[in-house]
Amino acid sequence: MTNSWWEIQILCDAVLEESMFWRLEMFGCKGMSSQREGNSSIIAAYIPKVSSHVLDLSALALQVKQDALCFEAGEPSIQWQLIDEEDWASGWKAYWKPQNVGDRLLIHPAWLPLPEHTDRTILKLEPGVAFGTGDHATTQLCLEALEMRLGENPELTTIADIGCGSGILSVGALLLGARKAYAVDTDPLAVKATQENIKLNGIDPSRLDVAEGSVEVIVDMIPEPVEGIVCNILAHVIVELIPEWEPFTKPETWGILSGVLLDQAKAVTDVLEENGWFVSALWKRDDWCCLNIRRIN
Repeated sequence: MTNSWWEIQILCDAVLEESMFWRLEMFGCKGMSSQREGNSSIIAAYIPKVSSHVLDLSALALQVKQDALCFEAGEPSIQWQLIDEEDWASGWKAYWKPQNVGDRLLIHPAWLPLPEHTDRTILKLEPGVAFGTGDHATTQLCLEALEMRLGENPELTTIADIGCGSGILSVGALLLGARKAYAVDTDPLAVKATQENIKLNGIDPSRLDVAEGSVEVIVDMIPEPVEGIVCNILAHVIVELIPEWEPFTKPETWGILSGVLLDQAKAVTDVLEENGWFVSALWKRDDWCCLNIRRIN
């Protein structure tokens, strides 16, 4: 099987889901998906056979179990098998269904027929191998917060999307009426997915600038301070990035941050306050939270 892939499956506590995505991305996986069963998550990830050996997978299994210990969660179960290329490319799609988010959006897999009747704004999505399908609590919380922020005069709003993944938050903001979005991600495949999802939704490409990189890149992209920041990544990464936001923000700028576990919220809040921000609202879902933040004037 010259075009074979390792399919890695992890059964873990739902609280570990984001950490497992990060660990698998660091391992080199090129596609990931998850589904919930009660308080557990079943995560599937894929990596080319030529990129990893059984000993590497065994080391990954040890790292996954160590991650769970850090979160004081139950020990995950991990297994792997070889599959053909065409199986990994489309098999996970069978588990992903349309999802209503907030009062206005319908996240719709691009390969499924569109509904005949709906009063919701349809966000068509083809995530490719990038993170962000709309079924995770953190993504839903961010989209709901964006809906609130963009309720009045959205055409006056520009946003910066840091760690854009599939581009779901940028696309969602533009469909909700935002004037312009600037997006960055360190993964070139995420940049490609974001560009494709803009086209898929019939949005004028000039309304979205997307590039590979992080804050230092977005500083060069943005001609003037933005009205809003969205950032749905891991808490420790957010903490590292907060001090770098000053060049593209202004006193009226707001932010929507997620990827933060409830027990990590205080640590993130402390760093925000040290850098001139305060948490105006904290929304919770499952073990995750979304921080709605404003500048301290």
